[in-house]
Amino acid sequence: MSYCVNCGVELDSTAKFCPLCQTLVCNPNQPVDRNSPTPFPMEREEVPLAPRRAAAVLISVMLGSAGLCCGLLNLVLLASQPWSLYVIGAAAMLWVFVVPPLLWRKLPLTAATLLDGLAIGLYVLLIAWEVDGLDWYLHLALPATVLLAVILLVQGLLFQRRQMSILSTLAVVIAAVAVFVMGLELLGDLYFHGAWGPSWSLVVLIVAVGLEIPLMVVRRVPGLRREARRRFHM
Repeated sequence: MSYCVNCGVELDSTAKFCPLCQTLVCNPNQPVDRNSPTPFPMEREEVPLAPRRAAAVLISVMLGSAGLCCGLLNLVLLASQPWSLYVIGAAAMLWVFVVPPLLWRKLPLTAATLLDGLAIGLYVLLIAWEVDGLDWYLHLALPATVLLAVILLVQGLLFQRRQMSILSTLAVVIAAVAVFVMGLELLGDLYFHGAWGPSWSLVVLIVAVGLEIPLMVVRRVPGLRREARRRFHM
């Protein structure tokens, strides 16, 4: 049995270098065994990814099983409220989010955003139908869903058309969050009070502006941009 002369770790008979400190192994009484297999891989390899179609089938089976089991459990327990519809609706929404992009790699961004927005809208409609809340759905939830889908579509188109740096990406995401929050408070005020009185969304907007200004300055000044990349490994 050999031991590393530098760090003292026990060495396998096939080791040419110490696995910890990379010190050359030199033991005249026990030459390196070049015929036996090594106890750990010596070459870096990548695990092959699962086929996209197989992953889509697996996800579909998992979500379908969850919805089916909850539906059967709801029938067995004979609950007064069909709570399993929420689980089934959530499973269907997640399926729309995940499976179509797996099956169609070249799914247009507009189609993907439309499908996701439609899935969210239908799921919220299911909740509204269960709790007799079609009024708030039509005047609050549905417009908020449409606003979110539009913001995500515009953001996706910006990312798709040009290669953005991390600073530019952060600036776009912060601006999108601020716009959505302002729109959400506008819809809520119009629904509950009949008039827009911005309050908490202004706080979010001010914070967003306070974050956007430094990002723009760093992006415009080459020295600061290089320093940010060096400091934050961007």
